[in-house]
Amino acid sequence: MLRNIGAVILGIVVGMIVNIVIVQINLIFFPLPEGVDPADYEALKAAMPSQPATAWIGVIAAHLGQAFVGGWVAARVGASRPVLLAMIVGVFTLAGGIANAVMLSPPAWTLIELPLYLVVAWLAGKQVEKSRAGAAG
Repeated sequence: MLRNIGAVILGIVVGMIVNIVIVQINLIFFPLPEGVDPADYEALKAAMPSQPATAWIGVIAAHLGQAFVGGWVAARVGASRPVLLAMIVGVFTLAGGIANAVMLSPPAWTLIELPLYLVVAWLAGKQVEKSRAGAAG
């Protein structure tokens, strides 16, 4: 049980790192307006409408990457129930995504990504489960 708890925590942390890295890469191609501090949610919220729609593709990729990679890490490191561990990471990612959506008010079309967090986390867990079954068989 402790190993599974640690696996989920590790998955969340690794997923967050993946998210941050992809967002930072995205900011190279789609920088924020001059003077906007990404740590200032009000300034960030005000800058959102100035970002082109294509900038949101990288943001969505970062969030889905967080759910998938974090879920995969939790599933791979955990002692048992890889799909459940991945889904727990997916739920935490979804909670963070909802919180960000409430605080930042991104374009409405980007909210399609929210349920996909659970889908990609589930896929990550199933991939690990399948690989374990193949190794055992």
